[in-house]
Amino acid sequence: MSFQYAHWPLPANVLCGWSTRQSGYSVGALAANNLARHVGTDSAVEANRALLASRLAERPAIHWLNQTHSTQVVDTHGIDRRVGQDGATTIDTGQACCVMTADCLPVFLWSLSGHRVAVIHAGWRGLAQGILINALRFFDREPSIYAGIGPAISQANFEVGQDVREAFATWPGAEQCFQPGVTKQKYQCDLPGLAAHQLRQAGVADVYFSDQCTFQDQKRFYSYRRDGVTGRMANLIWKTT
Repeated sequence: MSFQYAHWPLPANVLCGWSTRQSGYSVGALAANNLARHVGTDSAVEANRALLASRLAERPAIHWLNQTHSTQVVDTHGIDRRVGQDGATTIDTGQACCVMTADCLPVFLWSLSGHRVAVIHAGWRGLAQGILINALRFFDREPSIYAGIGPAISQANFEVGQDVREAFATWPGAEQCFQPGVTKQKYQCDLPGLAAHQLRQAGVADVYFSDQCTFQDQKRFYSYRRDGVTGRMANLIWKTT
């Protein structure tokens, strides 16, 4: 399958999920379902995007971003591909918020009522600098907010240096997300755990996980940490009514 729906307890009018690297037209290191225009000179991207759009339930319009590891989250009406934006949100029906990933966190947000949805691209820098908090500000009038974290690199495969650990040093409880690595002065970082901890601290009612590691599952997912030259998956959330 080239697209997997999340099996989380979503509102009846909300769908979300992520693409895989399978069942597309890209070749070589980008095989087969690369959806990123900025990766190499892949001539198959537009065909892959058309394939994705044709397979989504209710055929929503997909809103692509220019991702730069920024902390900018925008309403879909304010997307500007001339600048870096790494999260999108909407209250409109039939409009799919979308971010691309290949190890970083795709973080989905939705209100219990199904009124507002969002998705965020969060690498460790964006996470440390507050992109999730920026996204949650759009939900200020929503009494109950939920989150889901899609496929991303797992703690066992994400070795980082002291700089990453220090970036989260002021976060209460963040130390539990860092374990000593095999290499001296290196750490295994639980990026999904850090995101979930911050979301819960910010008042999110519950956080769900895909429990799928992009680094480990080479057959289904792209991984920048594993391969260097690689494609990107798309992570989408949209309202059907």
